[in-house]
Amino acid sequence: MSEETKPAYGMVQINMKNPSDFMERYVQHVMPILNAWNIEMIAGSMTPNTKEGSFEGNWAAVLRFPSMEVAEAWYKSADYEPYKSLRINELTDFSSLVFIEGL
Repeated sequence: MSEETKPAYGMVQINMKNPSDFMERYVQHVMPILNAWNIEMIAGSMTPNTKEGSFEGNWAAVLRFPSMEVAEAWYKSADYEPYKSLRINELTDFSSLVFIEGL
């Protein structure tokens, strides 16, 4: 696999203020955007199994992006911007998103 075609992964940890509100106002809108960008949610859980450190959120997920370039472009895109702002500023107490280049 060449450098340009390496996948990238996004590790997401959040604490939703209200899970049903989060699903209604964020998830139902963001999933079609992920699909349009060829981004897959390969894991997601409200009950992650923490083995080391602490995790006090109520949602963890792993996203698979076609490349780091796609991950960065999606994160900055006009498609995602209003939902990113909603997630960060209104729907969660905290959130963490980390991009990691695949091997």
